[in-house]
Amino acid sequence: MQKLSLSQSLQQKLSPQQIQFIKLLEVPTAELETRIEEELEINPALEESLNDELKTESLDKDADDNDSEGDDLEGDDLSEYLGADDKGYKMSDGNNPEDDDNKEVPIADETSLFSNLETQLNFLGLDERQTAIGMQIIGSLDEDGYLRRRIEAIANDLAFTQNINTDEAEIRQLLKKIQEFDPAGIAAQDLQECLLLQLDRRTDHLKDVNNAISVIEECFEEFTKKHYDKIEKKLGVSSDELKAALKVITKCNPKPGGNDDNNSRSQYVIPDFILVNANGKLELSLNSKNAPELQVSSSYIEMFDTYDKSAKTDKKLKEAVSFVKQKLDAAKWFIDAIKQRQATLLNTMNAIVKYQYAYFLDGDEQKLKPMILKDIADKINMDVSTVSRVASSKTVQTEFGTIPLKYFFSEGIATESGEDVSSREVKNVLTEFINLEDKTKPFGDEELEKMLKEKGYNIARRTVAKYREMLNIPVARLRKEL
Repeated sequence: MQKLSLSQSLQQKLSPQQIQFIKLLEVPTAELETRIEEELEINPALEESLNDELKTESLDKDADDNDSEGDDLEGDDLSEYLGADDKGYKMSDGNNPEDDDNKEVPIADETSLFSNLETQLNFLGLDERQTAIGMQIIGSLDEDGYLRRRIEAIANDLAFTQNINTDEAEIRQLLKKIQEFDPAGIAAQDLQECLLLQLDRRTDHLKDVNNAISVIEECFEEFTKKHYDKIEKKLGVSSDELKAALKVITKCNPKPGGNDDNNSRSQYVIPDFILVNANGKLELSLNSKNAPELQVSSSYIEMFDTYDKSAKTDKKLKEAVSFVKQKLDAAKWFIDAIKQRQATLLNTMNAIVKYQYAYFLDGDEQKLKPMILKDIADKINMDVSTVSRVASSKTVQTEFGTIPLKYFFSEGIATESGEDVSSREVKNVLTEFINLEDKTKPFGDEELEKMLKEKGYNIARRTVAKYREMLNIPVARLRKEL
């Protein structure tokens, strides 16, 4: 027999508006313009303003943490937004509009890998059926230019989506033709085949090239593990001959689809913040040139006033009033959400700059202090998750490069003097040791541990291994060279 029971529980749920604000907070500057354009399309009560204003946040080294304009925030509470009276907003921008005409705008290469290969396929003079199979193969390539899908799966796709019945032999026949396309190594099914496709194209099949082909064909496993002594013994070549062969192999491109200048769309990093050192005084601004100034449509406000003052007995008129009010409220909320987004970003970045002030003055990585998300969250009285969302996809343009905000967050490592240094500093020292090592006798993790301790960093061997892996540096055996 079933029994019914009552229970009480307390749950905290985000409102739809809070969820939208969180998404806005995560959007980087490069994508903000697109998001605003989407909102302009769906809400006729929202429009661009013709006015523009520049505003710059300045940071003084001795200034109090609460002095900056971005620090007067009301937390993550969005309940007051719908009642806001602002008809527009101004975004911080440290750029001089007079300089805009003198700036060169980079133009991205519009030729994609897919269209490049499609053009080469059309030159083969294939019939409609063969072209369809060839296009299916090209469409199955990954971003690195490899065909990692099984041939059987491609045959099934052709049968189900295009009603083309084919077999593995026919697909492989067309695959061989595509593998002759540029860039060399395209449509390989694995790294070994990719390297061989490139080596086979070498017209100068001299001894070094032939040895290189033998290494990849007959000793690929030993090659990937750098067991050079086994390769020399198996192929009967000398150390100098193997060195020459390896030099040929290292000139091949392991990612023919990902690194070719003519088949990939160029990407440009648009910084979210701009930090300038003005004679020892840091000036921080939001890079918001690509985000237009918004305001509530005056025509919609007039329309609402007209409807609101008229008789409300007509059902259609009531619906019209309700529709216009909904659009006006949505427009006001979106404007204030953008406003709050900009203030939150600026507030967070202000705190980061003040925390790492010494570093931002000259870019010396040794001056980076250990800093975690909670350190910044405590300073600006916000949740750690809010700081995490700001830092996850944002960058700052400095005089020494454009840097992701995630770069400035790191753990602390104790030194012999008892001070804490950033793990970033330890990683840089570790990288320097490995870059300067004798590649014929690379340092093991235990040796690196001793060297770091001699420098004053109290670090265990397992931590050395952890940092080495985070830096994508292989173990000593795989770093060994002849």
